[in-house]
Amino acid sequence: MAKNTVKAADVRAKTDKELDTRLAELRKEQFNLRFQRATGQMANTARVNHVRKEIAKIITIQNERLRGVEAKPAAKAAKTKKPAAKKSAA
Repeated sequence: MAKNTVKAADVRAKTDKELDTRLAELRKEQFNLRFQRATGQMANTARVNHVRKEIAKIITIQNERLRGVEAKPAAKAAKTKKPAAKKSAA
């Protein structure tokens, strides 16, 4: 995992106003990165993916808050999966 990634728990700790501000900053950065890529001036090509993923995390958490959904821990989510259906020996 890369060093520049933001953890979802860190994003969840921020207020709605902070998330809106950060989202606007990231969208501007994404816009500038697209221009750098098009003109061949991009120094760090991995930054595009980091920005995209951070935008996705923020939007996901904003949508969770809108719907009033609590985030499930990974261990709890794994327990809720249904077991596979048994095959008959026909």
